[in-house]
Amino acid sequence: MTQDRDTPGPAPGEAPEQLRLASTAGRWVLVGAVLGSGIAFLDATIVNVALNRIGEQLDASLGGLSWIVNGYTLTLASLILLGGSLGDRFGRRRVFLVGVVWFAVASVLCGIAPNTPTLIAARALQGVGGALLTPGSLAILQASFAPQDRAAAIGAWSGLGGVATAIGPFLGGYLVGAADWGWRLAFLINVPFAVVVVWVALRHMPESWDPQAPRRIDVLGAVLTAAGLAGLTYGLIQAGEQGVGNPLVLAALVVGVGAFAAFVLVERRSPNPMVPLDIFANPQFTWTNVVTFVIYGAFGAALFLLSIYLQSVVGYSPLAAGLASLPVTVVMLLLSARAGRLAQRIGPRLPMTAGPLLVAAGLALMVRIGEGSAYVTDILPAVLVFSLGLSLTVAPLTATVLAAAEQRHAGVASGVNNAVARAGSLLAVAVIPVVAGLSGDAYTDVARFTAGFRTAVLVSAALCALGGVIAWLTIRNDVLAADAPAAAEGTEPAVADRHCSVAAPPLCAPVHGQER
Repeated sequence: MTQDRDTPGPAPGEAPEQLRLASTAGRWVLVGAVLGSGIAFLDATIVNVALNRIGEQLDASLGGLSWIVNGYTLTLASLILLGGSLGDRFGRRRVFLVGVVWFAVASVLCGIAPNTPTLIAARALQGVGGALLTPGSLAILQASFAPQDRAAAIGAWSGLGGVATAIGPFLGGYLVGAADWGWRLAFLINVPFAVVVVWVALRHMPESWDPQAPRRIDVLGAVLTAAGLAGLTYGLIQAGEQGVGNPLVLAALVVGVGAFAAFVLVERRSPNPMVPLDIFANPQFTWTNVVTFVIYGAFGAALFLLSIYLQSVVGYSPLAAGLASLPVTVVMLLLSARAGRLAQRIGPRLPMTAGPLLVAAGLALMVRIGEGSAYVTDILPAVLVFSLGLSLTVAPLTATVLAAAEQRHAGVASGVNNAVARAGSLLAVAVIPVVAGLSGDAYTDVARFTAGFRTAVLVSAALCALGGVIAWLTIRNDVLAADAPAAAEGTEPAVADRHCSVAAPPLCAPVHGQER
């Protein structure tokens, strides 16, 4: 249901407003949604480029840098489903605006942070804002546009989000390299964008909500998810700093496991669960999420270390380090939709197997990177193979996880998969550096960091290969058959084409209220 911005709501029985993409009003709504989510996309790429300079300026350990990334991912992964539910219940534009303002304020706190703990706390607050604005941007598009324009609007959202991701390395590298304190600008740059988004949303975005949304929000489920992820992440990161036998480490791990066990019990008994557990009754949905967890975790950890490694070992400037991974975004933009259509024709099993194996090969090639490495001969081949594998994987995986869920669970299925991808990256960034022997100030020691990085990318490669093997053994080719007629007739693009760029929320966030 939608309402005009100048009225408290539509009159009883009044049809909701349905915008056309070609109209001025429709373009304004698309601009607001793209700019809002684009802030989060841009921030993700900029922060990775800034990590090395942050570590130098704030004297942060590798564990501290992990938390600067994971503090954001933790709250985002924990609360993104709750953010969508709040939008359904209280108004999507309202919650979207709260998320944008929250994200901007948290960005200011990041930019003025005097030390690592303060920056980590501010990043966690940023994640809360991201959890409110990201699902809202897609839900607003779904609720505002006429059915025949929705797919095009969401496709434009995804493509323009990829442009924001591509700009990130240029802008981030320039800002971070501008001065010793330039990393602070990497956060403060979010503020003017947020001001524009708020202006567009207030003037041009219609309000919408789900009239059938539960009146009670599953806050306890969200709290238990956050506690579970926080406990496991803290325990795994600190295990590298203080040892596995440390009582605080053990306590954190126990809390994490216990919180997840309690979450399952709460969701099973709740009349309005955040995650209806019957969605996992379909083995295809469950196994696709297992593959998601393994693959996104593996390359999330590798990309976290790569930017730092290029600056501290290879000797790249922040700008050069940012641009080194630009081919990932370019290849994804060029090939992902084609990979989705390929999966629609031949089934997702082969792409979801070959893709992760190519990603694994690309990661394995990164062991050749070291002091004095040349970009064209040593770095670019690894990045290109990695990019090809990722392009072959993401769209078929997205299509499979959505096709495996009942239509009434389409929104929550996308949200669960998004959260699983984030959780995989969160835990892998915590544990893979520990397994590779990277902790403390290891990133400042060239020899130690080189050895640890090579171990880390090989571990990540092995995990990606495992994901491919799991896909081959568990994914059926007929899971996308239900989408084939609509795609063939051209009435609605295959769901495989509707995905986000890799530096965006890994998979499309839930479009709540549409699954009923």
